[in-house]
Amino acid sequence: MSDRPVEKTLAEQALASYECRACGYVYEPDKGDSKSNTPAGTPFEQLPADWRCPVCGASRSAFVNIGARNAPSGFQENLNYGFGVNRLTPGQKNILIFGGLALAFLFFLSLYGLN
Repeated sequence: MSDRPVEKTLAEQALASYECRACGYVYEPDKGDSKSNTPAGTPFEQLPADWRCPVCGASRSAFVNIGARNAPSGFQENLNYGFGVNRLTPGQKNILIFGGLALAFLFFLSLYGLN
């Protein structure tokens, strides 16, 4: 049996964001909360017990963990492989993939203009 520690991806290591079930507001620890003077980098778990949603006023219990946002999904050691694509966040990868498909589709349609 191996005594090697379990490795976590960068997304698993990043601070988790929490979404308000009442209004959809997302608390992002990297940004903090300017309305309640919560500094950037404050994890949701360290918010005061009386902290409320800045949009609708819901309590902390109305928030659910939605995981890390804007963090690469791979491991640190793999970030330099794949033409830098491994450094992209899942949202950026979606834009790259579907943007490429849209361009290919437009190119395909432009072929109908040739006579």
